[in-house]
Amino acid sequence: MRRIALVGAGFISRVHIEALTGIPGVRTTAIIDPNIEAAGALARAYKIDAVHASVADALAVDAFDCAHVLVPPDLHAPVALELIAAGKPVLLEKPAAISVAECEKLIAAGQASGTLIGVNQNFVYHPSFAKLRKLVQAGGLGKPNFVSCIYNVPLRQLGARQFGHWVFRQPVNILLEQAVHPLSQIAALAGSIGSTKAVAGPAVEIAPGKNFHSSLDLLLDCDRLPVQMRFAVGQEYPFWQITVVCDDGVAVADMLANRFFTYERTRWMEAVDGVVSGTLTAGAMMRESWRNILHYGLSTLKVKPRSDAFFLSMLGSVKAFHAALDAGVAPESDIRFGTMLVGTCEAIRDQVFQPTSPAGVAEPGAKDAGIDAGIGSGVDVAVLGGTGFIGTQVVTQMVAAGLRVTVMARNTANLPAVFANPLVTLHRGSIRDAAAVEAAIGDAPIVVNLAHGGGGADYEAIRAAMVGGAETVARVCLARGVKRLIYVGSIASLYLGPQPAPVIDSAPPDEQSEKRADYARAKAVSDRLLLEMHARERLPVCILRPGVVIGEGTSPFHSGIGFYNTEQHCIGWNDGRNPLPFVLVEDVAKAILLACSAPGIEGKTYNLAGDVRLSAREYIAELAKALHRPLHYHPQSPTLLWAEDVAKWGVKRITGRSVPIPSRRDFLSRGMRAEFDCSSAKRDLGWHPVADRDEFLRRAILTHAPAVAAA
Repeated sequence: MRRIALVGAGFISRVHIEALTGIPGVRTTAIIDPNIEAAGALARAYKIDAVHASVADALAVDAFDCAHVLVPPDLHAPVALELIAAGKPVLLEKPAAISVAECEKLIAAGQASGTLIGVNQNFVYHPSFAKLRKLVQAGGLGKPNFVSCIYNVPLRQLGARQFGHWVFRQPVNILLEQAVHPLSQIAALAGSIGSTKAVAGPAVEIAPGKNFHSSLDLLLDCDRLPVQMRFAVGQEYPFWQITVVCDDGVAVADMLANRFFTYERTRWMEAVDGVVSGTLTAGAMMRESWRNILHYGLSTLKVKPRSDAFFLSMLGSVKAFHAALDAGVAPESDIRFGTMLVGTCEAIRDQVFQPTSPAGVAEPGAKDAGIDAGIGSGVDVAVLGGTGFIGTQVVTQMVAAGLRVTVMARNTANLPAVFANPLVTLHRGSIRDAAAVEAAIGDAPIVVNLAHGGGGADYEAIRAAMVGGAETVARVCLARGVKRLIYVGSIASLYLGPQPAPVIDSAPPDEQSEKRADYARAKAVSDRLLLEMHARERLPVCILRPGVVIGEGTSPFHSGIGFYNTEQHCIGWNDGRNPLPFVLVEDVAKAILLACSAPGIEGKTYNLAGDVRLSAREYIAELAKALHRPLHYHPQSPTLLWAEDVAKWGVKRITGRSVPIPSRRDFLSRGMRAEFDCSSAKRDLGWHPVADRDEFLRRAILTHAPAVAAA
């Protein structure tokens, strides 16, 4: 039995564990991650024997025979080199490393120790692509002549404006993160990639002096076939297809729909052939589509193993690596294959992107909040979680008011120009780290906590992150004698379903919060905790609870309006006719700034709902008009939505998953039929949100139109 260690406890580690479970002769025995809490939660969920904080610790107790390296890309090489030096075979998540130079170090280390190194280019094993590749290589459509690839996909980090993410730090990173998927398929099909010709699409400035190209058009000279490729991320309509033109037909693999089909000629005359061949192609697409939904249903019911295309691609890749390890040969997707892909990404970068500073260089002005205990000295306000959507506007208004601001966030790269202002000092840290919070606050008299603490796979993890983070900040504020803590929560902590009277500012958190979804439940618990600390320990806290916050700097597709299977279709929480508690981000920031100096607000709560309150239907209609897109709002019955969720819960329970039963109360609350009375916030804070409808629409919705037009 080969013992496997997973180095890294993030999302992808769960997929690796599930894939390994389906491979005879291997067993996951250890999780290695410096975040012991995350590693422990993963180990408990999958009944894995051991958790270690470092590779060295796991090596010291001989905890494994082979390792899957699942850490962020810039850590691939250093982690793998330590494992290779110990003679442990390694499967690296893609990309192999962040540069050819690092890849070559891995190759040299593997040769010196005789250690096998694989790279998880899982989409080489995608079911539809595997069918296409098999047919083409067997000559089923005659000689192949040309390959075309369209990779047109959304990019979550771009839509959410998370410009501090790794993919935006260097121009090559988006290629290493995304382009290696289709490039790996191209190389497997057409041969090693040689010379490239690349043309970049228009650039978007994501930070001062920092451009991002979301699209490229490529010509690739491969060993066996010429290739044309369209690479585009941050796109609205997801479409990823590889087409091979052969002498006697065309083969198509559609990765996102998991369909494989061909265009072929029949024995009939041309006029009839068009009908017959078209029917055959349409029939193949229909069969593939029905097969997918059938497999989805059977897998959901646990009648058959998990069979979605992504998982099958992962299973195929992991199986191929361990089969190669058993045979003592290099897998197809080995370190040399991975190095070729990284080299292709670098060649594209050198053609179309301007060089920037070397990877890994700290951004100017950013400090580690856990190092300098005095770095908060001489400031007026400490803003925790201050680089996000609301935080950026808060810091902008504070700087405009002449305040000296210290800002702590987990990521401080690629920020707007305001964060380079001399009045602003940046610090890296998490609100779950008491030492980092204490160092960032310093002697600031006012603390604004905008950080939510992170998420998790279940309520306990979400509670630990959100409630634990809120308590950590509160404890530090008490210890340092902070004069005021402004905690920015959410109206999600309240019950927002139909009720006889308007919800007032002093309304308590939902008394039945245990019946709410995880986020709302944790928000309610956080509010109660802080109010109890005020009552018992005189914590000088004021809680602000914004409504549906919209405006420049975030996606207009807000979950408060409904949920989106696709952006084009908003599935409403109800019939969509009731006014919603919209509030502009500028107005939320204004309330936070006013709360810094308003007298006598400790121990109080204020709801921040603006004066222009569109219905969900009106919002989607105005958004469609501004974006020139066919957006649709689909009204729903909250009772029906709840019943559907109960049915899903029943399936999960039948198949052995222990999950809480959905609550109708939660679905009623999501529809936000409650009215809001924010008169106390207006009186006590002197707050006056935008009341003019045209001005509201300009700031809330029309602000998104130029970006869409430019794209």
